[in-house]
Amino acid sequence: MSLAALRQRLESTIFGTEDVAERLLVALLARGHVLLEGPPGIGKTTLASTLAQSIGGSFKRVQFTPDLLPADLLGYSLYRMQQGDFQFIPGPVFANFLLADEINRTSPRVQSALLECMSEQQVTLDGVTHVLPSPFFVIATQNDIHSSGTFPLPEPQLDRFALSLRMDLPPTSQQSAILLHHAQQVKSVTPLEPLLSETELAQLQSQVDAIFLHPHIADYITQLCDALRRLVGWESCLSIRSMLHLMQASRAMAHLLQQNEVHPEHVKSLFGSVMRHRLPREENVEALLAAAIEQTKIP
Repeated sequence: MSLAALRQRLESTIFGTEDVAERLLVALLARGHVLLEGPPGIGKTTLASTLAQSIGGSFKRVQFTPDLLPADLLGYSLYRMQQGDFQFIPGPVFANFLLADEINRTSPRVQSALLECMSEQQVTLDGVTHVLPSPFFVIATQNDIHSSGTFPLPEPQLDRFALSLRMDLPPTSQQSAILLHHAQQVKSVTPLEPLLSETELAQLQSQVDAIFLHPHIADYITQLCDALRRLVGWESCLSIRSMLHLMQASRAMAHLLQQNEVHPEHVKSLFGSVMRHRLPREENVEALLAAAIEQTKIP
């Protein structure tokens, strides 16, 4: 019931984002991080903030800017003169939900500071490893226009996002509905009531882990990715991590649809969201994704 209420809240936050809301929940259940892309002012930050506030646990938002330093994100060691030792001051990354707003507006040095966090759920500073809280979920937003002052995300960083989700300008009819909705609603600064606790989320994620994956489906995922590699002409464009993300996201989709095993339709529906951001930008990405699906035989 809480999961259904969470989905309804996300869909009502930004009009016309039903598919994006569904895939955000898929990533959450699959323990995968999300990259939200689209033009500015489309509601990316609002949607990400709504999801984070709807789950029990700590939430931190970091505005990524050119002058941001790794210590501003990860934390630092402070020397205590009276005790004669160093005290670790944790940064905002030590939260259950981290909103990395406009992640491509900071330098690659700061972007790389997230690699260990997103992959291993830990931070290593001054030779000491600090474990991040669980669950740990990163939602990053990225504007795809006004590229002045932006830094492209490197491939290792992109590979750590399980899904990339596209948000576009809604149709004119929906834009009018958005205006009327905001005109009739008094804006509230009251924090949102959590709909899922950390314990409930952990239970849901464990249920996703129990979703059955038939060997034929594992072969289908492998063949899909292999077909896409051949079409791109670059064998290393898709890592094993990307295949694992597709598998786990497909299990999460099956769970969200109240099914107890993964079907080819689950894999196909998520193939683009999992693979799109891993392909070279200069390629005709959508055509390549469609061709890979068409060329791969369904078991």
